[in-house]
Amino acid sequence: MVVEPKVRGFICVTAHPEGCKESVRRQIEYAKSQERKESPKKVLVIGCSTGYGLASRISAAYIGGADTLGIMFEKESNGKRTATPGYYNTKAFEEFATKDGLYAKTINGDAFSVEIKNEAIDIIKRDLGKVDMVIYSLAAPRRTMSDGTVYQSVLKTTSCEFTEKSWNVDNDTITKGQIPVATEEETDATVKVMGGEDWMDWIDALSKADVLADNAITVAYSYIGPELTYPVYFKGTIGMAKKHLYESSLRINELHKDKNVKAYVSVNKALVTQASSAIPVVPLYFAILYKVMKEKNIHEGCIEQMSRLYTEKLFNGDVITDATGKIRLDDWELREDVQKEVMDIWERIDEENIRKLADVEGYWEDFYHMFGFKYDNIDYTKDVEIQS
Repeated sequence: MVVEPKVRGFICVTAHPEGCKESVRRQIEYAKSQERKESPKKVLVIGCSTGYGLASRISAAYIGGADTLGIMFEKESNGKRTATPGYYNTKAFEEFATKDGLYAKTINGDAFSVEIKNEAIDIIKRDLGKVDMVIYSLAAPRRTMSDGTVYQSVLKTTSCEFTEKSWNVDNDTITKGQIPVATEEETDATVKVMGGEDWMDWIDALSKADVLADNAITVAYSYIGPELTYPVYFKGTIGMAKKHLYESSLRINELHKDKNVKAYVSVNKALVTQASSAIPVVPLYFAILYKVMKEKNIHEGCIEQMSRLYTEKLFNGDVITDATGKIRLDDWELREDVQKEVMDIWERIDEENIRKLADVEGYWEDFYHMFGFKYDNIDYTKDVEIQS
């Protein structure tokens, strides 16, 4: 069928298989251009199909030469609608990696479940022996526990309602965005979904099954952002979850010190995602940030960030962290000169000058690229096979 982008609200409900393959190909080419690093060779990527997880898997494979096992939760095509972009991304990655002589297998299922953990352990025992790196990049809206209890995450504040400038991406108007206060139950549920409990469960399960190598490294991802977005992220419900994620890294180090397992939280830069597109205030900040960082030639997408994690922060001698032990890939975003320019623009931006002062085109390019659209070398008028 001919696949066109169908945007509803803040998401695109279609994905283009050839466009997704092109996205993966470009990321692989970037990774291949980077300096090779001596790094883990058997890597498990939990949340491997889009964004930072996919870029991590590509970096592990093409910078480190690793065999990778991925965990994703994606929908296949039913013949009438397309598969999700993560499904097409993963099929493309497996095709490229296999052609390049790298082991690449993927489990499609709920990473929170005991069943998927056991399936992963069985495959590791059979195919890899042990894993020496575990990347935890799970981005899920809800979590179902083994007893059937469902926890739903929310993106809200934890103190008082937050009101600030917000960009309506549908019509380029600037309005006042409002983010309500979460209840205690909502905050606790968000921590259950997006905190570090499941990360710890994975490491425990792998260790008990003796498929986690001595001296293994595990990394999970976080975001802090500037003071402007603190009510949404750092001090909001997601911030509480990420605080728990960091505390979990310390707990993993303590619980698995006999194997010398090292757990790190990498704080990454702001990038367009399906989740961030729906949050008031955030898209406007992102679009301004893109413009400032591109003008300074320090803008990075997912693959550039994860490649820098590999080549400069993790495997370039000693692991480079801040005083609290966090890896800071948001170091360029939070540079004083960058944030000063962003805030200067924030004060001046309005509906008349938004396309001059913010990178609106870059924002939308990233948005459509997530779903495999807007690549100049893809003919989107042609029929494509949506089932694979």
